[in-house]
Amino acid sequence: MESYQTKDLLPEMVTAEPVRTKNGQLVVDQGVTLTKQLIAKIQFYSIESVTVENFAKDASANATGQKTEKKVDFFTHNSLLHYEQKSSSQSKGAVAEPSYSQKIKKSSEFQQFQVNFTFGANDLKAIFDDIIAGKPLDTQIMLNKVLTLVHPKQTTVEFFDMIHNLRSVNDSIYAHCLNVGLIARMIGIWLKLPKNVIEHLTIAGLLHDIGKTRIPSDILNKTDALTEEEFAVIHKHPKFGYDILKNQNLDPHILNAVLMHHERCDGSGYPNQLSGNEIDDYAIIIAIADVYDAMTAARIYRAPLCPFQVIAEFENDGLQKYKPKYILTFLENIATTYQNNRVILSNGETAKIVFLNRQVYSKPLVQLDDGSCIDLNQSNLYIKAII
Repeated sequence: MESYQTKDLLPEMVTAEPVRTKNGQLVVDQGVTLTKQLIAKIQFYSIESVTVENFAKDASANATGQKTEKKVDFFTHNSLLHYEQKSSSQSKGAVAEPSYSQKIKKSSEFQQFQVNFTFGANDLKAIFDDIIAGKPLDTQIMLNKVLTLVHPKQTTVEFFDMIHNLRSVNDSIYAHCLNVGLIARMIGIWLKLPKNVIEHLTIAGLLHDIGKTRIPSDILNKTDALTEEEFAVIHKHPKFGYDILKNQNLDPHILNAVLMHHERCDGSGYPNQLSGNEIDDYAIIIAIADVYDAMTAARIYRAPLCPFQVIAEFENDGLQKYKPKYILTFLENIATTYQNNRVILSNGETAKIVFLNRQVYSKPLVQLDDGSCIDLNQSNLYIKAII
């Protein structure tokens, strides 16, 4: 084993130990073969050095035709891990069929998306720094950088596959804002809004959490439970963001989205406990994208929730917190995205989604591997992971 400065890392090096941030959050697991994309990710999180296996030995093995396993998982859902272990043990000596997630991560499209996303997050950080320094914001340049991540012929399924499989437990403010901008853009498309409104929603999503740059890092990155005083500081970030942006030449709806994206229609939000029509429609759409992205992200205290678990959370209390035309459009399209996908149920069985329940999108009809069907709306079972 040998420790290398991050700037000296090369593709084909294999990590000898887990690569973690200063906060102890996992970026790349042990035993992963580094690629240009992974090296860029490590650099993005300002990690100074990485311990790798003997590189000459690995290079020699590759030269003789031995392949090093490329395991590029930034987080592992416990149920998915169980499924993959179960699949690999079904037939001794047989090669296990790669999971859907593994196939995506090995695709050239995903590898390119990963590179573009890392550079996009870096670009967004530079834009935030310029805004905070008082420089004027060129929204068109910002949009152009973001839209390089979106292929014109990309389907909704492909888009969310890329987003979900990229996630790490240490997603930065900039990665989160990039996700929210992209998801808000998709919601605008689903709602068939005019092009200029879709662009405004994208900008609002990209800028919505700029106020967090004024939150002390020891609060923002705290892994333990926050105190009431620390929560009070966090709750100031929408106002901080509005203050940072108010002198920029931005559409008023964008500024409202930054200020109001934590307000809720039932009055339970912050910072001003607005309700109903007091909340800008842009802010409601950004709020939906924000919550969805946060809940499908990995956290120190939990694995990422699968989309159907998030849909269930929205159905349980979100219908009162967001305008029906926005939240119902979102839930329908997210659920439809995964029609016909294979899933893991809460009892560990695998199944295929065959029919959506239009009244309860989180509880579709599924078909088990033995051909029998279960209506999850008439069962205590639920979807735990998409595979």
